[in-house]
This record gives sequence, C-alpha cells and structure tokens, in this order.
Amino acid sequence: MEHTNSAGARNSDKEVIIVTGSSGLIGTSIIKRMSEKYRIVGLDNTGYPFPPREAECVCYDITSEGSIRAAMERVRYGYGDKIASVIHLAAYYDFSGKPSPLYEKITVKGTENLLRVLQGFEVEQFVFSSTNLIYRPTSPGQKINEDCPLEPKWDYPESKVDTEKVILENRGRMKAVLLRIAGVYDDKGHSIPVSHQIQRIYEKQFTSHFYSGDTSHGNVFLHLEDLVDALEKTVERRSVLPDEVAINIGESETPSYQDLQERIGSLLHGEEWKTYEVPAPLAKIGAYGMNLLGDAFIKPWMIDRADDHYELDISRARDLLGWEPRHRLLDTLPIIIGKLNEDPVAWYQENDLDLPATLEKEQEQKKG
Repeated sequence: MEHTNSAGARNSDKEVIIVTGSSGLIGTSIIKRMSEKYRIVGLDNTGYPFPPREAECVCYDITSEGSIRAAMERVRYGYGDKIASVIHLAAYYDFSGKPSPLYEKITVKGTENLLRVLQGFEVEQFVFSSTNLIYRPTSPGQKINEDCPLEPKWDYPESKVDTEKVILENRGRMKAVLLRIAGVYDDKGHSIPVSHQIQRIYEKQFTSHFYSGDTSHGNVFLHLEDLVDALEKTVERRSVLPDEVAINIGESETPSYQDLQERIGSLLHGEEWKTYEVPAPLAKIGAYGMNLLGDAFIKPWMIDRADDHYELDISRARDLLGWEPRHRLLDTLPIIIGKLNEDPVAWYQENDLDLPATLEKEQEQKKG
C-alpha cells in the first residue's frame, strides 16, 4: 500500500532521505522541515496515518525482512540506489513499563532486518534515535557525556542499548550516528510525564502534592523544534562526521521536579504548589492501590526510578553539529498551559488524557 505524490519523481536532483516511523510526531515534523531540500520517503506500518504530503509513504512490516525488501524495491524503482540518510525513528514503546517481547522483535530485530536490506543500497548515513535513559543516572550538577557508563533500568532503554550494538555491528559501509535524545515535548505538550504532571495540578488532584523521590532531581527534556534542528544538521554534516559516533541531544539545563511543580502551580492557580516527599515503600503501596481501583497513571515501577536524575553534556553536539537548543521547558510551560486554558477539552484530547467530570459535562452541554 503506497501514498504517492510528485515529490517522488526520479528526475529530481534532490538527494533522498528515508524516515522510518514517518507518521509519528517526530517523523511528521522532520518531513515537513526537510522536504524543501530533499526527496523524502516515509516508511511506516500498514494502517498508520500517512505522513505529510511532502513525502511518499511506503507501508511495511519492520519485523519482516521480506516486507522491508519489498518496500525498498519500491524506493529503488522510484528513487534509485543512492540514499543520503536513513533517519530511523521506528521503535516499540510502552509507558506502562511492562516487559514485552515487542521491544526485541520491533526495535532490535527490526533494525537488524532493516540494516541487512540496506546493504543492497548506497546509503551514506544511518541515524538512530536512541535515548538519554540508557545512561546511569547522575546527581544534580554532574553532567553525562557520551562516554559515561550505560545502565538502562527497564525494557525500553535496554532495547535502545541492544539496538546501538546491532547498528555498529551491521552498518557495513554506512556511517552510523547514535543520537541519544532527551524527553521530547512541544508547545502543545506531547510529553507523557509533563502532560500528566500538568493534569494533576490543573485538576488539583490529591496526588499532585506528593512525590516518591528527591524533588531536587529531574529528567532532561528537548523541544521538538530543537530535535528537528539536530536531525537536519546531522544529515547536512554527514560527510564530516565520524564513521561511528554517539551524540547527546537535550537541553543543557535539567529542571527539577520541584521546579516544574512550582512553575505549573503558579501558572495554573497563581499560587505556590506545595509538594511533599513520600517514602518509596509507602508510595508504592499507594500506587498499587490506585491501580487496583482503576488504570492510574502512576505505576509501581515509577516509584523505583523517581530518584533518577539526568543532566546531559551537549558539548559534542555543539562541536560536531554546530547545534544547541533554543528552547527551555520552563520557558515553554507558559505556552503549553496557555493552550490548556484557552481550550481545555482540545488540550486534553491532544495529549490523550481522560477528561475530568467537569470538562465532560461542559462538552455535553455544548453538544446539547
């Protein structure tokens, strides 16, 4: 199944880029940005939404080498053998934290299948979207560089570590760039942890005043526009990058959980938002209880990682890519929350959140 347009004409002098996971938030954004300079082919699962019209979409099953070969034959027919870069975003992810064989089947083996098929093409560069969560957590003030120890703590980052190894072992003549990317957000939210934190405070939930870890710790984030900038620069500089390189991509400052709490509380309610640290054993009991009563966002596994802290050293990105972020999450929160206040129902739907009873009633009244 294909979605085609004039961008796929063979006689174009633009170089070819392939984007896997092309219908996702990142894939869609990179296609829109780079389509003026490149011919882009998106690869994604059958039945997924098509990417923007700026790209041709070829549907495939990444778990099947035969399906990948068929998709790439379509690429060969329409665009030839030469590919400037493959931006590999496709992967399995489940925020529930439950173990799944799909991490191995889709992320690890799927990438191995793709690399095997790509050996039949002239591919200059293979770019992999890894994650900062592969590193051993650090402490506030201690930044993580690309040579720091790896210590993935659950299936998702473990699959990224395994896939990085697969890429380095099977890249052939392709240059390999491993982008270790922080948690992505944009002006509408689109970050599961940030959106849920905003939701809890917006609804003044009881749980919004408690945290099971050290509130001075936090994770590192990255605005979607900055990620697209980094991907674009990675492709543009492919000829001068090392044959194998890992690069941290994230904001240079890590907001603590308390920083976010205070900023969100002030923006939403104009007041200080008090947050109390709860001992992990008690918090885990509470999480089990909430999940017995319903599908609560806070899962018991999250309690074990509430103390984890990540700060990235992005000097390699500055040196090799000429890149650094133009956004900060704390500066973007007013924009995100402004959109929430402007149209709460739309914001909840955009972030895949269940509407509270008050908004459900309001929506029903509007329909009536």
